[in-house]
Amino acid sequence: MSRQVRWSNRAEKDLERLDRKVRQKIVAAVDRFAQTGQGDVKRLQGLKEETFRLRVGEWRVIFSQEETLLIVILRALPRSGAYHP
Repeated sequence: MSRQVRWSNRAEKDLERLDRKVRQKIVAAVDRFAQTGQGDVKRLQGLKEETFRLRVGEWRVIFSQEETLLIVILRALPRSGAYHP
């Protein structure tokens, strides 16, 4: 089951700041998750809405699922900064 992916403005800015190789790795992991549902995904605790993280090496992609077929990418951050507001 393929899901549609929408990148928030903030997530797009996060990607623009990254090295090309890292950016490609993150986009490939998000696409793979959208197509297959496979990936190192965990639900984040302590947030009101259903928010998840996809682990991509040292990077974390924070996303929500607004509908079963829509993934909204909120941020793409290094692990060290991914869990702090």
